[in-house]
This record gives sequence, C-alpha cells and structure tokens, in this order.
Amino acid sequence: MNNAIYNFPVPTNEAVLEYRNGSPERIALEKELQRQSESCIEIPLIIGGKEIKTGSISEVRMPHNHQHLLAIYHKATEKEVEMAISAALDAHRSWADLSWTVRASILLKAAELIGGKYRALMNAATMLGQSKNIFQAEIDSVCETIDFLKFNAYFASKIYEMQPRSAFNQLNKMEFRPLEGFVFTVSPFNFTSIASNLNMAPVMMGNTTVWKPATTSLLSNYYLMKIFQEAGLPEGVINFVPGSGAMIGKTVMASPDLAGIHFTGSNATFNQLWGGVSANLGNYKSYPRLIGETGGKNFIFVHPSASAKEVAVNAYRGAFEFQGQKCSAVSRLYVPETLWQDVKSELLAVSTDARMGDVNDAGNFINAVIDEASFDNIMSYIHYAEKAQDAEIIAGGRGDKSKGYFVQPTIIVTTNPRFKTMEEEIFGPVLTIFVYPDAEMNQMLEICNTTSPYGLTGAVFAQDRVAASQMCEYLRYAAGNFYINDKPTGAIVGLQPFGGSRASGTNDKAGGEFNLIRWISPRTIKETFQPATDYRYSYMME
Repeated sequence: MNNAIYNFPVPTNEAVLEYRNGSPERIALEKELQRQSESCIEIPLIIGGKEIKTGSISEVRMPHNHQHLLAIYHKATEKEVEMAISAALDAHRSWADLSWTVRASILLKAAELIGGKYRALMNAATMLGQSKNIFQAEIDSVCETIDFLKFNAYFASKIYEMQPRSAFNQLNKMEFRPLEGFVFTVSPFNFTSIASNLNMAPVMMGNTTVWKPATTSLLSNYYLMKIFQEAGLPEGVINFVPGSGAMIGKTVMASPDLAGIHFTGSNATFNQLWGGVSANLGNYKSYPRLIGETGGKNFIFVHPSASAKEVAVNAYRGAFEFQGQKCSAVSRLYVPETLWQDVKSELLAVSTDARMGDVNDAGNFINAVIDEASFDNIMSYIHYAEKAQDAEIIAGGRGDKSKGYFVQPTIIVTTNPRFKTMEEEIFGPVLTIFVYPDAEMNQMLEICNTTSPYGLTGAVFAQDRVAASQMCEYLRYAAGNFYINDKPTGAIVGLQPFGGSRASGTNDKAGGEFNLIRWISPRTIKETFQPATDYRYSYMME
C-alpha cells in the first residue's frame, strides 16, 4: 500500500491563448470548426458507462444559423432516469472508497486532455453549439474548465488536511465522507465549464451524479463526458441523461437516495426543485444538500470621480460579451449627470465599432442568442422600452431571427430608476442606464441596493478610493462578487470564488473550497486507548 502523504501545490490558472492569424492554435481551431460544421453526430445517453439510444430524438442546431444541424440526440424516459440513479448508487461505494488521490489524478488528466489533445474540439463545439466567439469559448470551455479541475484537486487536499487535535489517552480523527446517496446535477447552456464543475466538484469528494445537461449545450457537454471517460472516470460515477427537465427532476426527487442537487439556472427552476425536495423530505434518507446559483440583475454604480472611458468600455464588455447571457452580465448602470455626456459618447463610439455575426468570422464581437425562446423574450423587453414614455433607446433595438437569433446590443436610458428593464432579469444584450444628480448619490445607492431581488455581482467605478470603499460597504449585501474599477464579469477560479445570495442562490462559491465542503458529510472518530473500568467519579472513591 502506498501510504505517502501527497503534496498538491497551488495550481496556476490556465493561460488564455491569443489565436492570432496563422498561429498554431488558430489553424487547429479553424480546421476543427470546419470538421464539426461538416458533420452531424448522434448523441446517446451514457449510463453506467454504456451508451444508450432511446429512439426518442431531438436536434442540436447552431444558434447563429438555425438551419444548420450539428447533432441529433436521444432523450431519456423515466426508465433511463431510474437506470441512471441505480448506476450512480452502484458506483458510489467503490468510488467513495477509492483513494482521493486517485480521484484527483482523474480530474488532473481530464484537465490535461482539455488543454492539449482536445482544446480545439472543446472550443469549436462551444462556439458552434452555444454561439460563442473564439475568446469567449477559450476562457470558458478550456481555461475555466481546466482551472476548476486543477483547483478542486488542490482544494480537496487542503480539506483532507483538516484534522482535530488529540489529547491524553485518545486519538481523534476526521473522516470526510461523501454524501450518502447520489447528487443530481442540472447544468445551464451558457458555460461549458459550469457543466463540468457541477459534476466534478462533488465527484472529487467521492460522490456520484445523475447529470441533466441543458439541451442547448449538448454538443460541448457530450464531448466533456467522453473526455471524462477517457481520463479514467469509472462506470456510473457520472451518468449523462439529456431529456425533459420536468420529467427527470420529478423522477429524481422521488428517490429516497437523493443526497443533493448541484444547480445553475433560473430562479423558477431552482425554486421548483427546492419545493419538490421540501414536499418529499419525509422520504429521504438524509436532508438533501441544495446548492444553486440562479439569476442576477447586476449593476455598475459610477462615482463622479470616475473615468468616463473606463466606465464605458467596461460597461459595454460587461453587458454584451456573449450577448449578455452570463449570470454576471451588467444590465443596469447608474451614471452621475456630470459624467453622462462623456460616458454616452464613449458608449456610442464602441457600439458603432463592434460587429455582430457568425462565430466563424473572428471579427465579430457579438454573436447569436441561444434559441428562439430567448430571442423572443429579449425582444419583448426592447419593444416595451420602445413604447415607454420614460425610456429611450440610444443604441441597438433591432433583432433578426430569419437565419440566426441575432439581437443588437441595446442601450436604454430611462428617467425611472425602477423601470422594468432596471428590475427584471433579461439574460440578453440589453443595458439600461439611469442618470442621477451628483448630489443625490447616497439616495441612489439605496435605490441600487433595493431595486433588484438579486445579489450576484456588482461594481463601482471611482478614482476617489475612499469613496469607492464607502460605496463597497454600503452595497455589502447587493452582490456576492463585488468589483472596484472593473466590470462585474469574468471571475477567475482560485482568485474570485463565485456566487451570490438573496435571489441569486445559496452563495456556495464555485471556484473555492467552500463549494467542495458542501459535498462531504464529516465523521469524527475517537479512539480511547485505556477505557474506563469503574463507573464512579474520582471524588466518589475517597
């Protein structure tokens, strides 16, 4: 038996490649984009390590060219969900008993495969299937996915080091057990890395999962699953089950062995899952752990001392990168009157320059939103603003879904700080601005704090550092990830653990050790070397 104590050093974050014309990574990516564009694959379920084809078929299409078929996929029925639960439970004991360093080595191998052999594949699948440009795909499907895998192995090593003290005549130790049962993972369309982490964080700690991937990110998620298998993940540890979320959720929540839910998505869905668990509490062997990251209505609040150009550039990128389809995307901006004309001028200059179109054209900053339902929802907010008396659209405002689901980055200026698009999550390329009198900054901070039910991300811009600190303190509960003089998107694993509270989720901070701790159930073990041999207390023996 190898009884060495392994040392896992702090990882370095994966470097983002530049993809300049003629570079090796650009050539490889363009070749892979062409290969995937010219093929249509069949995506099965993967349960207990076996591929299963149910015959109930649906399609995966490019959001930026919805006539182009990328894949067909098989959908689970209740029978396959039950099979996935059984497979996860069957794999649980052997996976939990496996040395944690072996589990870590599988994560680390998956990271190396993604960073090398499959870098172009993962980027191309995310670009074509989720309509991300080169940079957005690279930082997500490759770099952040790798960072999650490597840092989770490191964070696990720190957790396992935490042991209690022992005293005279006793030895105390802590066993970090995985949860008893299986974990249900529900992943969103917008980040390939989140789909990976929702599974691999609990898996690192010895759990097994039933994974319901988003139907609009199946291409990249299927390739992820195949990479996990190539890295050595045993059968049944992760079970890949595309299909109806309502049916899968209902079946999963009826199982007495549900140990936890790891979720990223909408408030409505998470609330429904939470309600379903609550209704079944008496049936479960343990109280299920509910870990969720949901919506956001993220803000930038500008102090009069801020730089107008810095505000404009960061607001534009924070609002419109990946078409605003990030939980952390900026959707409301508060600007003082004295800076407004300069901020407006800079915003309009960027809006005029930034291009929108197909992901295969590397010059396009903006690409398509994910599907028709999203397109229609976003356009409904834009049409509302068009007709409103207390709002004006100063950039964008048009959409076209004839070929792809394209919505122009839209900037709205309102005279009502509680205008509909200042309050409600849109999840698309819409930024609403309120211009406030400089003298009313404190009142506006309170409005910013109370306008939205969410508390995910936020930022303040100020060259006055004391003012920035005061604003940060005032907005303490308005954001779980807070930024000073930066856009409130782009949290990096190991540097800015991510999550929010209020209506934005349980704030268990993906990208840090906090999240991993949620996937263990510690057991304290005390061994006494010389047990008592007399029932009496010492003073009774006098």
